Amino acid sequence: MFVKSIMKPPHKSYTAKTGDTINAVLDMLNEKDIDCVPVLDGTTFVGMVTKEAVYSSFFKGEQSKEEFLRSTTAGDIAVHKDLCIHDEEVFERTLPSFKGFPVLAVVDEQRKFQGLVTRYDVIEQFESAFGVKKAGIRIAFTSEESEGRIERLGDIIKSYHENVISLATFDETDKLARRIILKIEKKDNIASFTSKLEKSGFRILSVKEI
Repeated sequence: MFVKSIMKPPHKSYTAKTGDTINAVLDMLNEKDIDCVPVLDGTTFVGMVTKEAVYSSFFKGEQSKEEFLRSTTAGDIAVHKDLCIHDEEVFERTLPSFKGFPVLAVVDEQRKFQGLVTRYDVIEQFESAFGVKKAGIRIAFTSEESEGRIERLGDIIKSYHENVISLATFDETDKLARRIILKIEKKDNIASFTSKLEKSGFRILSVKEI
């Protein structure tokens, strides 16, 4: 999946122009109940304006509050100028940035603003990956690292005619066992299906209806 497939396009993104006053930017942030917006010079991304950056810039300066809000612009205090990602980048590359920031600007090779990806968008993608919004049976199990384990799992799923909602694996390390989370539609053969998994070398950790 590419970033451009989940981003909000420019016409659905809240942004500020370099010449917008901080007073106007704060009004927008408060009205939309958000903490930051990308700053654009025309259509070029030049950084972010955050509430934290506004307060920091004011307290480090010597202007009165009224003068600061009226005369300082978004371009003057734009920060995080590298907080952007290419529109053709894969979705996984967004994850590290969201550890400390809720919004990521999407740009092309010339830094032209293409849209936004938010932490909420990322959470929605994970919900989709885990089939959160669809009822089913969640089976957690482990498998020893061995060639053909996923193929073996696929053969069992196929033989039992299970309808897979989601499948995810964990422990991308040097551990010998890998955790697998499989969510399937509810049927009356779950007991025999999980029994077959165990007989085939998979160790069942939990089976829950969600």
